[in-house]
Amino acid sequence: MPDVIKLLSDHVINQIAAGEVIQRPASAVKELLENAVDAGSTKIKLIIKDAGKTLIRVIDNGCGMSDTDARLCFEKHATSKITSADDIFLINTKGFRGEALASIAAIATVELKTKMQGNEAGTLIEIEYSKFQKQEPCQCEVGTSISVKNLFFNVPARKTFLKSDQVEFRHIMEEFHRIALAHPEVEFTMFNNDEQVFHIVAGGLKQRIMALFGNNYDHKIASIHEDTSLVSISGFIGKPEYAKKSRGEQYFFVNHRYIKNNYLQHALQSSYTELLAKDSHPSYFVFFEINPGKIDVNIHPTKTEIKFEDESMIYAILKSAVKRALGQHNVIPPMDFTQEMAFEIGPVKKTDILRQPQVKINPDYNPFTEEAKTNLKNAGFPQTQTREAYMGERQTFAKPERLMPDPIIPNETGILIKWHEQWGKEYLIVAKDENLLLLNQRLAWEKIFFEEALAALQKKESLPSQKELFPQTIQVSADDAAIITTLLTELKCLGFDISDFGKQTFIIYGIPSGVDSGASQSLLEGIVENYKNSTESEIKNPGNARLAKGYARKMAAKNCKILSQEEQAALIERLFKTDSPEFAPEGKKVFIELPPDTVQSWF
Repeated sequence: MPDVIKLLSDHVINQIAAGEVIQRPASAVKELLENAVDAGSTKIKLIIKDAGKTLIRVIDNGCGMSDTDARLCFEKHATSKITSADDIFLINTKGFRGEALASIAAIATVELKTKMQGNEAGTLIEIEYSKFQKQEPCQCEVGTSISVKNLFFNVPARKTFLKSDQVEFRHIMEEFHRIALAHPEVEFTMFNNDEQVFHIVAGGLKQRIMALFGNNYDHKIASIHEDTSLVSISGFIGKPEYAKKSRGEQYFFVNHRYIKNNYLQHALQSSYTELLAKDSHPSYFVFFEINPGKIDVNIHPTKTEIKFEDESMIYAILKSAVKRALGQHNVIPPMDFTQEMAFEIGPVKKTDILRQPQVKINPDYNPFTEEAKTNLKNAGFPQTQTREAYMGERQTFAKPERLMPDPIIPNETGILIKWHEQWGKEYLIVAKDENLLLLNQRLAWEKIFFEEALAALQKKESLPSQKELFPQTIQVSADDAAIITTLLTELKCLGFDISDFGKQTFIIYGIPSGVDSGASQSLLEGIVENYKNSTESEIKNPGNARLAKGYARKMAAKNCKILSQEEQAALIERLFKTDSPEFAPEGKKVFIELPPDTVQSWF
């Protein structure tokens, strides 16, 4: 039998490594930005075209590289970050594996220009799919400029699995956010398809958060700080009233490296117990400073997972720090309540004259006189009406007989609604034909709004809209701005009159009918959040089901309240005019129907 085990070529090895390290354009962006930060850069520029599939260029003003280093940086496991195995456990830099550039060069065309301080000329290197093409002197600025073109061009299978440009660009934005948040002392500029998305000057962490996610974060977050011998914790946490239904801006950094850690996330989330609504998630931007020897960052190729030597202790410290921060910023009411000022009695001075309280009476008053009896009898009641007459009227009109509403026939099916009544805030009890319905009001509204929105989106028609007395200006994060810009046509179908004002700012002139003026931004943010969590198949058709579901869910939450008899009747009528009224958009039952036989069996 012939030998079957063979050594792979370097080219194949690099392609396999590329599959581990460079999973999508955002992975290449992460590696290149981290290298720029490690080079000591104070200014970094990121240029993207076609969601990174056509071009990714990172330009920095860091230390640059020599001719030899520029050539070696593309070799497998070549790095300047470590020299021995022991150094792996003392990592203070971003990239250290030494395979990122080699992996990128295996699946793209790469052009590198670099120059060190004091050198007269820089170095130009061109590599095409791991094949060295050129190395020559060139004129360039101090620092490094690296361009990655036609990513995955020679790996069509990998390119086929890339998502739409919108999805891939969102992943790039997320990596950019992580690096920019970790290093607020660095100035960042980002261009997408020749349009400037960000220009963020160096500053503090709070200024960086506001620059990335909008100026409204100024009052949405509270600072957190805790110093111990094991770990130092700092950053900002979101106030409970601004929590979101989906996990939004949630960032942990260990030694300025972004990480994912479900255990620490549980510590932070549990600190908000009884402060958050069900399924709500706070924002947080938390930084941990810890001895590199106490952690292991070498357990995952993307280095986003970290092992802590004493994770349970860090869990307890984080939870305590979050609770303290919430209390300090008056999010949690303090336990030492202040005394009511009306009951304060100051100390008696020596010079004060003490006087006995005096009671003033009328010595001539006689309660048995006819005048006194008449005054007592009619006290507190209209002078033109006796007490007996007043009480008689009160007994007549205090509890009027409740009139049951007329039966309604919601649609042509002949469904007969005999009566209906509110039960709590969220349920209605309805007598339909001979059966009894227990109807979930919120799910009923979801069904109604979903079908109305879906019909409007499919027909390109607009739902009823109401003009704002004073147009509202809102500022959002860059990725949210990109989504809103993409959905402007669909949002107008849903009843929004909204226009792009530039620089991540939008002006709302009109809102869907029935929405309170102050809730327009919350409704818009809810629709965007729902869209961001869409699957790929749903994003390819953004004008239909997923967008309608997000709109319906937010509108239903705002309409779930105690209803009058007329409002109950209108809700029931609209519900039974929909297709399959018994099921909500997510497949849940809108109502439970109880026939007389079922009810009789209970007794």
